[in-house]
Amino acid sequence: MGKLNFFLGLQVKQTPKGSMISQKKYIKELLKRFEMESSNIIDTPIATATHLDMDEPGSPVNRTMYRGIIGTLLYLTASRPDIVFSVGLSAGFQFNPKESHLNLAKRILRYLKGTQDLVLYYPSGYNFEDLIRMILTMLVIWWIGKALLAWHIFWVCV
Repeated sequence: MGKLNFFLGLQVKQTPKGSMISQKKYIKELLKRFEMESSNIIDTPIATATHLDMDEPGSPVNRTMYRGIIGTLLYLTASRPDIVFSVGLSAGFQFNPKESHLNLAKRILRYLKGTQDLVLYYPSGYNFEDLIRMILTMLVIWWIGKALLAWHIFWVCV
């Protein structure tokens, strides 16, 4: 059957020493899709003093565009644990996104532009089947304001 090179948009490189997983191609495509190829890169996905609120002042932005950015970023979290917090924070504002929320989402994209060469490395001996199961597991949480409404874990058996 051969070595695994691509799996659900994940680039996989297997060597005798281990396996590396990245989404560099996907990052390049989403930077192009959201017209961020010429943006400046930054060192962190979120500023340390960032505070966002549902009732944030500012003008509302296009919900469809914002949700598109958030959806692509959520998919990236499968191979990029460094953006999980900031993407999760941004995802909470999809109902009524404001300019400040969009600025955070764009900041994450600028961070990804500068870090698109990062990979997840799994040394040989690591059970690759467990890794795939882990990637195909998704936790979904529903919120009403700041209160947890429900949660559910989805997974795909491999």
